[in-house]
Amino acid sequence: MPLQPSTMLSLIKLPRVFTINQVPKVFHEDSIISGYRHPYSSATDCVLSLFQLTNETLNIWTHFLPTWYFLYKLLTVVLMQDAWRDAFTWPLLLFLVSACVYLLASTCAHTFSSMSARARHVCFFFDYGALSFYSLGSAISYSAYVIPDKWVNSTFHLYYIPIAVFNTIICTALACYSRLGLPFLQYNHDTIKRFPECQRPKFGKALRILAFAFPYMFDNIPVFYRIFMCAGEGCTGNETNALHYRHTALAFLTGFLFATHLPERLAPGCFDYIGHSHQLLERGKMIGMKIYGKMHFQMQAIELDMALRRQWLEAHAPPVTFANTLGAALLANTLGAALLSVSLSLCIIYAFRLPLYWTPPRKSKRSKRPKTPAWVSN
Repeated sequence: MPLQPSTMLSLIKLPRVFTINQVPKVFHEDSIISGYRHPYSSATDCVLSLFQLTNETLNIWTHFLPTWYFLYKLLTVVLMQDAWRDAFTWPLLLFLVSACVYLLASTCAHTFSSMSARARHVCFFFDYGALSFYSLGSAISYSAYVIPDKWVNSTFHLYYIPIAVFNTIICTALACYSRLGLPFLQYNHDTIKRFPECQRPKFGKALRILAFAFPYMFDNIPVFYRIFMCAGEGCTGNETNALHYRHTALAFLTGFLFATHLPERLAPGCFDYIGHSHQLLERGKMIGMKIYGKMHFQMQAIELDMALRRQWLEAHAPPVTFANTLGAALLANTLGAALLSVSLSLCIIYAFRLPLYWTPPRKSKRSKRPKTPAWVSN
């Protein structure tokens, strides 16, 4: 007789979960007491943990499900709007690619970060790089569709994308630095003591907030000016502004939750599995389970500005052409800026990753055997 679904599920042994006192310090999350996965999980265990309740389960799914939504939107632009022939759609295309890369990288980071302490750092290095790329994708789409009429072809418009590229590099480097410090200089090369408790956790957190907040504030200068400051002719006042208000409000809510760790800080242990700040933060940033958030409203605003302003922008703004993106004005257009940003971010991630896997020479065969980690005995 064929096995019933309930019988088959009972044959699958899900990984055990641990409390905060049973895992190394590097895996600890602020005010999260339980629901931790094994700190040296296999790749199979990480995948199986998607189907059990841990303190990362909802984080993973709130990234993974929206990835498919934005991938659908990306394919729609490519197939329905004939993006390969219509250069005007390339900034939108890049924004959707950056959104998909960011969501997928975050999904993988939260899924596989429990494989080891090294893997955890490297996973989030890639997460930071993908977030920087998403920031640049937003800036490129703003430069093409959102910038106010009176700023088109201005000095700010000319240098906006080059500065955004520079900001993404600083963002990636600063966020990676906030975890371990400078590669080879501040990493502890003793493999047993390589991951000590962070001496200044608040300073690292502040650096990470700065790394994410500064590019966002710069990239959104055209949006802030349009909806909060500009008045009169040339301010591009249209129905898109309501959508810009929404995604801006949700972005500031995201930053508040990230910085304060509410509500779990008010009641440690009560929001370990459902309702902690990272889950609320993700639900505020993307669409999934009928939840419309920051990324969704942002995408809608970009698409609407693109449609409403296309005729005017094609007549007055600098054109986006394949020749330009590969020519002397490499930084000023879509493809060149994206390729440069991704290449430099990958170099930075490699530089921060390399010393994690560097093994110092053994001192002596008589060296003492390291003590068993506390989480093993528990």
